[in-house]
Amino acid sequence: MIIERLSREHRNIEKLLAILERELEVFDRGDRPDYEVIRAVISYFEVYPEVYHHPQEDLVFAKLRTRDPVAAAKVGDLAREHHKGAERLRRVAHAVDNVLADAEVLRTNVDTIVRDFIAHERRHMMMEDRDFFPAALEGLKPQDWIEIASAVTGHRDPLFSDVTEERFDTLRAHILRLEQEAEAERK
Repeated sequence: MIIERLSREHRNIEKLLAILERELEVFDRGDRPDYEVIRAVISYFEVYPEVYHHPQEDLVFAKLRTRDPVAAAKVGDLAREHHKGAERLRRVAHAVDNVLADAEVLRTNVDTIVRDFIAHERRHMMMEDRDFFPAALEGLKPQDWIEIASAVTGHRDPLFSDVTEERFDTLRAHILRLEQEAEAERK
């Protein structure tokens, strides 16, 4: 089911946020974090949530707004939230690029930018898990889910193929492996 998949994706995203947070702690201590891990996490966020996860949520939300405008209003402006998250991610990518380019960057500024992104993503997912998903499960009819599923799987865009799913799974595994290697080297 779509909501189960979106919830599972939230759990995967949380794993990546935890990795980003651990790398930030290394940075905050004045040590050199594993920038390959950080860049891989940023790349994942630039593609997967923006191109795949959020559009699915937007489809569900559009149906909810039609079926139960009051519940949708309680959730808020989901598209705006997603847009703000993308802006925060761009700031993270820019801050990391500046650090790697040896630009004059205050560590506290980088820390603030990355922590702001992590905190926003966590609050956003918590709101969706607590408010949005239950409202959708309660408010939408079986026919709505069929329509949403057909819209999600009906794309001819190769981005939504099984091969692409596998590529994202591979990237996620790569990120987790890089983090494990970085952790092992630090011990």
